[in-house]
Amino acid sequence: MVVPDFQSIMLPLLEFAEDKQEHSVRDAIEELAIRFKLTDEDRRELLPSGTQFVLDNRTGWSRTYLKKAGLLESKRRGYFNITDKGLDVLNQKPSKINVDFLRQYPEFIEFITVKKKKGNSRGNGSDGEEKTPEETLEYAYQELRDNLAQELIENIKSCSSKFFEKLVIDLLLKMGYGGSRKDTGKVIGGSGDAGIDGIIKEDKLGLDTIYIQAKRWENTVTRPEIQKFVGALSDKNAKKGIFITTSSFSDNAYKSAEKNNVVLIDGEMLAGYMIDHEVGVSKVTSYDVNKMDTDYFYEE
Repeated sequence: MVVPDFQSIMLPLLEFAEDKQEHSVRDAIEELAIRFKLTDEDRRELLPSGTQFVLDNRTGWSRTYLKKAGLLESKRRGYFNITDKGLDVLNQKPSKINVDFLRQYPEFIEFITVKKKKGNSRGNGSDGEEKTPEETLEYAYQELRDNLAQELIENIKSCSSKFFEKLVIDLLLKMGYGGSRKDTGKVIGGSGDAGIDGIIKEDKLGLDTIYIQAKRWENTVTRPEIQKFVGALSDKNAKKGIFITTSSFSDNAYKSAEKNNVVLIDGEMLAGYMIDHEVGVSKVTSYDVNKMDTDYFYEE
């Protein structure tokens, strides 16, 4: 079963607190995982940023919404308990609790009104509230990133082979390899040397060199192409290589590369690295997302 959206968690979370005891958020997450029969894989699902588990995030926002409606309260950090208002709701035996249900409470209306004024509203119905604010932001970011990555690959394919080799060197330099652009510029001209398109230092001291193969291909790169590159590395007595393409690699290509100390970078990875290291892209704007520092407010 997939992780339920944060609205589907609201009623089970309130029911978990029905015993009037104080509960930790961690215990609630464990109970919800059991109740929804989530597998270990489900529980390990991460937000697009990879910074938090989806279940943890959605449980946290469910608790926040229930607190804003006055159904739950927190008397200390990381814990919560049900309120009399919350018990009254459970006595009504609702079939579900969602954003529309919580709109009957003035304090919740005030909460979502503030959100709307700040431009955070995602619609008036519950259908637009399936994702938490972090998920909405992160999925929107991921969509923009995916579109940018696709645009980058399309542009790279329209450029010359010489430009692509230069781009690869620029990227590897930004990633921390090599010494200077001047050092690596000497080897770009050696393109086509027995399957070697470039050479770059592994570090700024030049303790080892890495040989590069860069191919602007449309079709999948297969094992024979990797073997040719491995042969070229052997002729140079080279120990390490990077094979970069704008397309993709076959499973056998990956297996061959793994055996021969060759790193494969396909089009998707290439575009991702370019975005991460700001090669061929420029920043339009940025948003800092902060959270409350609960340690600051802690009083012994």
